[in-house]
Amino acid sequence: MKNILILLMMVSVTACAQEKKKTGQPATAEAAGKTAAMPKTEAEWKKKLTPEQYAVLREKATERPFTGEYYKHFEKGVYVCAACGNPLFRSDAKFDSECGWPSFDQAIKGSVKYEHDTSYGMDRTEVMCSRCGGHLGHVFDDGPKETTGNRFCTNSVSIKFVPAEK
Repeated sequence: MKNILILLMMVSVTACAQEKKKTGQPATAEAAGKTAAMPKTEAEWKKKLTPEQYAVLREKATERPFTGEYYKHFEKGVYVCAACGNPLFRSDAKFDSECGWPSFDQAIKGSVKYEHDTSYGMDRTEVMCSRCGGHLGHVFDDGPKETTGNRFCTNSVSIKFVPAEK
């Protein structure tokens, strides 16, 4: 048991170091290990999610640009993971990048994890929910320079909006 705990700690530290190297953002061991908090079978995910949500969140598909519910949405509140409800982005981090998908300059601390993605011949950083591992989109370094410089390009179908209480 002790060896397993040491191994898990080493994996978390390594993942955090790799995340910082790939994204320029520090990671936490907590965020690196959160995926295990939502163990569901693929059959359970298929039952819980719409076919489009399943394709994006579980199979890493991408919704068509300029079609998502939250692309031009700018109300006050919080965007949460559509699969598990994990709070991901605050509305004050949202901006219009004109890329066709909702864009944020930062995620709520510890809410996402990162993975190097070389699919489709591109070199980019995938962003996933730290709780359930659902695919959210990708983060790029062409965001607003006056804030973080990041652009979290997020699929609308992977998030839900929770309005601020009035």
